[in-house]
Amino acid sequence: MNAWLTQHLSALQGAWQRLAASPLNTVLSLLVIGIALTLPAAGVVVLDNLRQAAAGVASTQQISVFLSPEASRKEATEMESRLRQEVSGSIVFVPREDALKRLQGTAGMAELVASLPRNPLPDAFIVEPRNAAPEQLEALAKTLSAWPKVAHVQLDSAWIKRFDAFLRLGRLAVLLLAAAFAAALVAVTFNTIRLQILAQADEIEVAKLIGATDGFIRRPYYYFGALQGILGGLIAMLLVTAAVAVLSGPVSQLASLYATAFRLHGLGLDHSLLLLGVGALLGWLGAQLSVGLYLRQIEPK
Repeated sequence: MNAWLTQHLSALQGAWQRLAASPLNTVLSLLVIGIALTLPAAGVVVLDNLRQAAAGVASTQQISVFLSPEASRKEATEMESRLRQEVSGSIVFVPREDALKRLQGTAGMAELVASLPRNPLPDAFIVEPRNAAPEQLEALAKTLSAWPKVAHVQLDSAWIKRFDAFLRLGRLAVLLLAAAFAAALVAVTFNTIRLQILAQADEIEVAKLIGATDGFIRRPYYYFGALQGILGGLIAMLLVTAAVAVLSGPVSQLASLYATAFRLHGLGLDHSLLLLGVGALLGWLGAQLSVGLYLRQIEPK
């Protein structure tokens, strides 16, 4: 175990030394990797913020249940009890008298309401389900419309469907973007390690002649690729954090104009760790492909 740990520690130290040996090339490579990881990470942040911004609106998605004009107050009370038993969420009863008062308070409607011989408005319920998924809302609205003494059920969920479709399209675009830049990151690591291998080709061949295993030769390059990926992920995290810090003020001001208290948020801990892990994995994969290809080429026929 001590020998195994010593070998890995030596390989890790050698990877750090390779990174420090050519600082300019290292910085340029890390910037390329960091930018390649920044774009899909920024896409994830944008989608998360859009989902969070819409959560407040979606959570107040309402179903208006209008009772028949002939429904009595007792029947309205019974329906309210049934709603509270069968629907999870907020339920508010709006008597026809209160609805008429609100209509009277609307600009230009006071004279019209005063001219009416009687109150034409029905009793109603405002239902705000906890599950605001479009499919659930439509199913609930259809169920409520079949209840007795229910004249009309109003639900405007078209915008939720459009928004969900937009989010699905955004997620697909981010996945495609991530796949493209992941391939670019692997290619950068592959090329960087390929150049190092060619510069140390004689040392590798001598090591093979004296009995060095493929694992011994691969190990330092694996660590090098993984370190490149992790450091590139750190750069991507810094770039995304800086962008969020710059945009948070204007976004908050824009949100205040719409009477909302939305606050832009950046990468969470889970996404940050995922970004570092993906960077390390892609760096390791580039090293694996580069070293594996070279070792197959120098194998005796």
